This record gives sequence, structure tokens and C-alpha cells, in this order.
Amino acid sequence: MSKHATPDHPIHELLSKRWSPYVFADRPVAPADLNSLFEAARWAASSYNEQPWRFIVAARGQDAAFKKLLGCLVEANQAWARQAPVLALGVFARTFQRNGKPNKAAAHDLGLAAASLTFEATARGLCVHQMIGIDPEQARAAYSIPEDHEAFTALAIGYPGDPAQAPEALRGRDTAPRARKPLAEFVFGESWGVAADLAR
Repeated sequence: MSKHATPDHPIHELLSKRWSPYVFADRPVAPADLNSLFEAARWAASSYNEQPWRFIVAARGQDAAFKKLLGCLVEANQAWARQAPVLALGVFARTFQRNGKPNKAAAHDLGLAAASLTFEATARGLCVHQMIGIDPEQARAAYSIPEDHEAFTALAIGYPGDPAQAPEALRGRDTAPRARKPLAEFVFGESWGVAADLAR
């Protein structure tokens, strides 16, 4: 199944094809594809080229490792993410390696790396569902994450499944049309809340 966006202005096909399913096919992700996804993340932009992101990864075939990572998600996310072929935790370094000062761009840069990973996944027929619903302290304890790093997000990676096989609540989410706010609601010009001329 695919859910193409219907953009108001032309965008790249990978952007219109990208979506975040709750239901994944029972099909493993090849290690070569996973390596390419993280290679795409590797080449994301970051403040001072610090590359503050770290990813902790487990595949469903690695039973103990997968259960450990699944346990770092909140219960509502565990319910559907347990079917994903691959799970990952997104972690960022709070401080710059170069001088030890706080890196205010770190979470933003983790997001850029995850976006690059997601677009590479889309190009390979894969989907990525990102989630903020994790237990950071559980992740810290489970993986001995250093104090100057923060577990921030999780990613479920795999091939989209059949929504008809999902519980009813999830089925509706995966079959509903994609929707977004119009540009005029978030691209401002002369003052806050006033749409820029280009966004009208």
C-alpha cells in the first residue's frame, strides 16, 4: 500500500510518497539496505559538522535485542511497533565535542539525520515511522547511555503492511488520506500570523 500526498505545489516524488504506516509487512529489511539508510543519515547537515546523532538498532530476528529496544517505547507504541522488522532509537549528544559547550542544534540535527534516513528508505520502497513516545530513562539504563547524551526519538523501519490485518483503531490511521496545513498557516511575512505573499 502507498499513500501519495497531493501537494499544492510541485515537490520531489520521494516527499510525496513518504508516509508513516502503523502496520508493517512480515518481511525483513536486508542488511545492505539498512547500511544505506544509516549512510544517508551519516551525510546529513549538522552544526559545525558535529554529527551529534547516534542510533541504537535492533531487528526482529534478534529476539533479545529487539525486546530490549521495544521496552524503551511507551506502551501505546509497543502495541504496533512490535510488528516492525527493525527498530531504532535516535540519540543526540547534548554538548559539542569541540568545546564542551551546550549544542542547542543537536535535536534539530538528529531530525535532519532521521529525515535523510527516511528519504533513503522511501527511495528503496521502505517506510519509516518516527515516534517521540519513548522512555528516555529506560533507554539510558538499558544501553548505558552517557549523561551528556539523550535518547530522544524512535524509528520503526520496514515495508508497509496490509491495514486490513490491523486492529480497527490502527486500520483507520493507515487508510485515511494524508493532509497538511496550507502554506499560509505557517509561512509568515510582515508579522506573525500574516501569510507571506509567496504563500498566498
